[in-house]
Amino acid sequence: QVQLVESGGGLVQAGGSLRVSCLASGRTFGSYVVGWFRQAPGKEREFVGAINWTGGRTYYADSAKGRFTISRDNAKNTVYLQMSSLKPEDSAVYYCAAEDRQVGVFSRSPNDYDYWGQGTQVTVSS
Repeated sequence: QVQLVESGGGLVQAGGSLRVSCLASGRTFGSYVVGWFRQAPGKEREFVGAINWTGGRTYYADSAKGRFTISRDNAKNTVYLQMSSLKPEDSAVYYCAAEDRQVGVFSRSPNDYDYWGQGTQVTVSS
């Protein structure tokens, strides 16, 4: 079992930056792919990006490319989502999730992720 806890959400003005963190506990976290998703009211959960277990590979949704950066520190059992040039449409609850399929291909589907955090609210004001 892996337990995930997000933190760092908050209110930021459009054009600003924010970093959210995902702290893991439980089983060896270092072997998991970690993904970030977001969900706005009335919308489906949306893939933002993911990072492999070494931190050497990342994959981003088009909406995140060039603005968001995912990194991980396995020694701290923490994955980060650095967001910049934020837009009001980025407002959502942001979730981190972990999966251990070990297939070498990133998944955009929430169904492929086994463990989820409780989410952290990010609100971008215009």
